Amino acid sequence: MIGWLKKRWGLALSLVFYVFIVMFAAMSLAGLLMVVLHQTGVITLGLDFVERDIHAFRILFNMIVFSIFIGTALAAFFSKKALQSIRKLIEATKKVAAGDFNVSVESKGIYELEELARSFNQMTRELASIETLRSDFINNYSHEFKTPIVSIRGFAKLLLEGNLTEAEQQEYLKIIMAESERLVKLSSNTLNLSRYEAIEIITEKKPFHLDEQVRLAILLTEPKWAEKEINIDVKLDSAVYNGNEDLTQQIWLNLLDNAVKFTGQNGNICISLLDQQDSIHFIIKDDGIGMDAETIKHIFDKFYQGDKSHTREGNGLGLAITKRIIELCGGKITAGGDPGQGSAFTVVLPK
Repeated sequence: MIGWLKKRWGLALSLVFYVFIVMFAAMSLAGLLMVVLHQTGVITLGLDFVERDIHAFRILFNMIVFSIFIGTALAAFFSKKALQSIRKLIEATKKVAAGDFNVSVESKGIYELEELARSFNQMTRELASIETLRSDFINNYSHEFKTPIVSIRGFAKLLLEGNLTEAEQQEYLKIIMAESERLVKLSSNTLNLSRYEAIEIITEKKPFHLDEQVRLAILLTEPKWAEKEINIDVKLDSAVYNGNEDLTQQIWLNLLDNAVKFTGQNGNICISLLDQQDSIHFIIKDDGIGMDAETIKHIFDKFYQGDKSHTREGNGLGLAITKRIIELCGGKITAGGDPGQGSAFTVVLPK
């Protein structure tokens, strides 16, 4: 019986009990004060007023009992109403624990409970978003990993069966090599992203010329943009930046690679570096296929590719890695563009 009472001694019963104790103590204190005042002579009660005094004390006692009863009843009623939100929150928490993140609770009238409900709803939205990202990550990674493996297996099987011309054998071997390199790049990018996400502070910082590093990145990517006969327009301010050279170089390489990938034959890419008072701005624009609003919204998500046909090389990790590196540098990156009008990326690094 005692154990059952302990389990059922909830907040509502506690509120009722505390209200009862407070009211009883207040009334008892009032009665005690009257007795003390009478004993000290502050209140004088003559013998000819005994009957009236007794009647008055009876009325006072009845009022005390009635007040305690009404107060306790009201406390029980309002506490039950107030605790409905907490009970709903308990049920919603059980659903979240079971894996259902599409739940929400409402609470009105009590500020603390409204704040609690608002925080709970925000938590479930964040959890639902994380679960969606996790699911998308697994699905996209499985797709990106499975596709080259299936291709390698298929062409390897054809080679084993024989009856192929020399030209066909060479073509199939080149495909197998390309798909193998694709797997290596996917694994490397995944490991790099995982490593960068685990980093909180950049070490090995030193001052270096950022404009020279950008020029080097342009030279390193020359085979790709030269093959498509892309015109590169470069305007770079002389800028000294204090950071990790290896990390920042990946920013420019990834952005250049992305611009070349989505720029057509004989296209144009404009690169500029502006040395501002408190920051350095890097801007890269192309006149390629551009992006719609939905693509811009998700362009930095892991494995997201604006090209739904997957006809272009890539696995959707380059820009995610770029964004993470920029965040580690304390900077920010923004994307813009319109379908058919090209794309633009702006990187701002604090000095």
